[in-house]
Formats: sequence, C-alpha cells, structure tokens
Amino acid sequence: MRIIAGVAKGRTLGTVAGATRPTSDRAREGLFSSLLSEFGDFLGLHMLDLFGGSGAIGLEALSRGASIVHIIERDADAQKTIENNYALVQKNQPVGDFHLYAMSAQRFLSDAPKEKYHIIYIDPPFEFTDGEVKELLSKLHTGEFLKADALIAVERTTKGSKFDWPDGFTGARERKYGAASIFYGHYVA
Repeated sequence: MRIIAGVAKGRTLGTVAGATRPTSDRAREGLFSSLLSEFGDFLGLHMLDLFGGSGAIGLEALSRGASIVHIIERDADAQKTIENNYALVQKNQPVGDFHLYAMSAQRFLSDAPKEKYHIIYIDPPFEFTDGEVKELLSKLHTGEFLKADALIAVERTTKGSKFDWPDGFTGARERKYGAASIFYGHYVA
C-alpha cells in the first residue's frame, strides 16, 4: 500500500495483520478522486478518520495538503502502525497537524474536544451494523463536529443492503469497488 499523491507520493505504508480490513487501492483512489471533485484540493481542509486501521486514508489527506487530520483507532497494534506510517509520511517534509486518538470512535465522539471537520471517513468493521453507523452520524451531528460544507464517506460491504442516511444528512452518491462500497453524504446544517 502506497501514498498515491502529494508530498509523500510513492512512500510504502505498513499494514496491520489481521486486526483491520484495509481499504483497497482502487477504493482509496476513487475516494480521493471524489474528494478532489468536491473540494478542488486539500489545502486547509480538516479530516476525521473514525476507524484508522493503518492510517492510510488520513495520511493520504495529509500528504495532499490537509491542514488537520485526526485519526481514531482503538487497537494497539494498529496504533503502532499508524505512528510508524506517520513518521514515513512526514519524513523530510513537514505536513499538516496530525493527531492519533487511541480510543473507540464512540468514545471520541462523546469525550473528545470538539473540532469541526470538512471530511469524515467512516470505515468500521463490516460486522458493525448500519444502526451503529447511524448512531455515530447522530453524534457527529449533535456534537457539532461538522463544518457547513462537510462531506461524509461511509464504507460498507457491497453485499449488504443500501445504506440509508439518517436525519441531518442527505445522500449524494454511491460507488462500488468490488467487496466494498462507499456512500457519500452531505451534512444538512
């Protein structure tokens, strides 16, 4: 797995054996293509990755110029991988403000200091139910984590049913990438 673009383009990232399900290269490329079409570039953007895994999504955003990237990950092995990958991304080239929160997504949304984000990426384990994802979205909404132009990307299994957005959000589009689909939605302020 490599960084696709930006100051760290081509750097190879470590992965977490067995503890996470990495987003495929094809899905990552599709995600970042969609984000570029939405925002134009990443300069000055704030991103939140609620299920960090190896950190590839958030670190790709940092490489492309995001000013703030917060990654949430509760697994200790994954946390070590994210820290190592961050060191690779920022090596010889400073990148934006990065913070790894060692906790669950639910706890972060309940306890963390409030920051507002342009991009929220939610890629929970496939066994995480749609209802649990909707609870996270509700906490994002009520916790005032979202900027007025926020875009939310939710990765789910393609085999599952279509993801329905809860109140406070409107679906924008869906893209399928083999076993995974990414559902894009907007925050309705």
